[in-house]
Amino acid sequence: MATRILALFNLKSGVSVSDYENWAKTVDIPTVNGLGSIAKFEVFKSTGLLGSEDKPPYSYFETIDVVDMDQFGKDVATDAMQKVAAEFQGMTDDLVFILSDELK
Repeated sequence: MATRILALFNLKSGVSVSDYENWAKTVDIPTVNGLGSIAKFEVFKSTGLLGSEDKPPYSYFETIDVVDMDQFGKDVATDAMQKVAAEFQGMTDDLVFILSDELK
């Protein structure tokens, strides 16, 4: 059974939207999608709350569809992924990772 990880986050103060989004498109998305343990990795920008004018609590979220959690642990432990993870954490704030399984 595949596991979906949801990552919810905001950008740190001083990190520009264009810098983060360029990094996500050119580094994060292709790197994570290249891992053997990943079926699909996507990054989304929040655009609003349904039925409300309030600002969403998170500016971005990611979906990470993991086909093998053991292999995922090995994949993220590599030097290349540790570098990507450090860059990500340097730009993000209020980071929450939620593990989920699809109900069938």
